[in-house]
Amino acid sequence: MKKVYSLYCNLNHHHHHDKPFYRRREQHNHCSQYKYIRIQNQLHYILLIIIIIVTTTLSCITPALCNVHHHHQPLNSHNNQTTLRPNLELLKLTRIRAHLAKINKPAVKTIQSPDGDLIDCVLSHQQPAFDRPNLRGQRPLDPPERPKGYKNKNNGEMEMESFQLWSDSGEECPEGTIPIRRTKEEDVLRASSIRRFGRKPRHVRRDSTGNGHEHAVVFVNGEEYYGAKANINVWAPRVTDQYEFSLSQIWVIAGSFGYDLNTIEAGWQVSPELYGDNNPRFFTYWTTDAYQATGCYNLLCSGFIQTNNRIAIGAAISPRSTYNSRQFDIGLMVWKDPRHGHWWLEFGSGLLVGYWPSNMFSHLRSHASMVQFGGEIVNSRSRGYHTGTQMGSGHFSGEGFRKSAYFRNLQIVDWDNNLLPLSNIHQLADHSNCYDIRQGTNNVWGHYFYYGGPGRNVRCP
Repeated sequence: MKKVYSLYCNLNHHHHHDKPFYRRREQHNHCSQYKYIRIQNQLHYILLIIIIIVTTTLSCITPALCNVHHHHQPLNSHNNQTTLRPNLELLKLTRIRAHLAKINKPAVKTIQSPDGDLIDCVLSHQQPAFDRPNLRGQRPLDPPERPKGYKNKNNGEMEMESFQLWSDSGEECPEGTIPIRRTKEEDVLRASSIRRFGRKPRHVRRDSTGNGHEHAVVFVNGEEYYGAKANINVWAPRVTDQYEFSLSQIWVIAGSFGYDLNTIEAGWQVSPELYGDNNPRFFTYWTTDAYQATGCYNLLCSGFIQTNNRIAIGAAISPRSTYNSRQFDIGLMVWKDPRHGHWWLEFGSGLLVGYWPSNMFSHLRSHASMVQFGGEIVNSRSRGYHTGTQMGSGHFSGEGFRKSAYFRNLQIVDWDNNLLPLSNIHQLADHSNCYDIRQGTNNVWGHYFYYGGPGRNVRCP
């Protein structure tokens, strides 16, 4: 249509003198109006081209907006390399910093650990647990009564050694504060997502074949349980993949192995994804929905209430055992306070760490229906075959003391707050050619077991 109109104007330009004046003026106005519109359109096109050129030039001058390499960089890269989707990267970092601001509380003192950890001394009433609406404004409870039959090796005297690397410097957190391992940006960046940071991979466990989690455990069930106690041998097993872990722990369990599973867990673990190294670390865990949306490790969410100023949950344990040489173990006890009903945690010989409020749970609000002791690893098969991640010492149970890892003095707490030896014990090794378990009883160690293994070997392809 524009071409037709243009031709009409050009033709009439040569013949307009033949027309009456008023017709010539009308034609002139039509053509002038069209030329004005045409010039205006051309200016719009020119301006648009200039804007495109300027925008492209600026985006390539600014490294954050122009990716000349045309490949994705991993989020956990330590340098400021270019990315294809800068706005999403920036949004993720903003969300990470907001999350860190939520879990890293203001410190009255900060202690540098030899392994690179920063330990923040946080006022006890400002710890993450008190972010929960139903706990806000409260303060930690006083220590509960220990179970009947409770003894420690110092004849009632509490041993104050904390067995943690950060405290080797002689520094400690003041009274009225608790030590919290500071979470850094790189810790969160190693996780699969911010939402999954600080959580175990989702799994519902009975026979864990096929979900990547493998166990060598003993367990009791069929009664009401109000606690568990054991001494756990500490090693530094090799973990061969960043997204795998190796742990040794106590599980206090209630509910079914479906979506309503409640657990309280404590022990030691090696987890490169969570901590960025291969040190064995003291840890806690809880969930109320089978690891789906609730719960976390340590103090990485609102849950566990810490009362101790000497223990940093998530900090490296020192010393640890050496093959065919010195052995080291830690005592752990979880039990339900008969007075208030909360689940308390003791570490070492008499150090109360804190408690899980009973109102966090559904089934565990009353009691546990199963107690489990032993080791767990993740087998990601990232290389197409079974992982070489070790459990325990990395040696099978048959090698015995100083060579394979052990649990000793296994006990449970009954309805009347009595510590009792285990009875009707079951054992489970998901893949006994990779990791196995062997039980025993004697007068010194009570009920005990050796467990673990190397993972991949000729019988575990």
